[in-house]
Amino acid sequence: MSRIEYGTEKDIKCWMALVRTAGSSFPGLETEGSPAEHRRTVLDFMEKSEAVCAKENDTIVGVLLFSKEKNAVCFLAVDPSFRRRHIAKQMFRFVLPLMTPGKDITVATYREGVPEGNAARAFYLGLGFSPGRMTEEFGSPVQEFSMEASKWQIF
Repeated sequence: MSRIEYGTEKDIKCWMALVRTAGSSFPGLETEGSPAEHRRTVLDFMEKSEAVCAKENDTIVGVLLFSKEKNAVCFLAVDPSFRRRHIAKQMFRFVLPLMTPGKDITVATYREGVPEGNAARAFYLGLGFSPGRMTEEFGSPVQEFSMEASKWQIF
């Protein structure tokens, strides 16, 4: 079982190595300058204690950024060789108590029909999220999902 903990600045090199492994699956991470920009974003989230990672033998195998203010999952990735081990679910459970009680949780992922989003859509639907409005992030078509507060409080 993975160890879930807050990500800190000392984790940034390993964190970004995982992001590079999974980057093509995320809107906004496919361009040349985006890894440096994402690194700055991750450090900002770490500073606010809104960055969580899963570690196995001190290697980061999963990462999650979330916003307490927005009650949102902002970024979630698991190393491809560690998928199907419930690591994403472990990280999600770690952040649930940190969210605002009584407020829905939101996340955005690729729209239906975009192959890069199939796993994420299945994951969020499996947790009880409901599909919502269509929008765009980083120039890519995405769909918002939300989990009603009544569902996540008993998760």
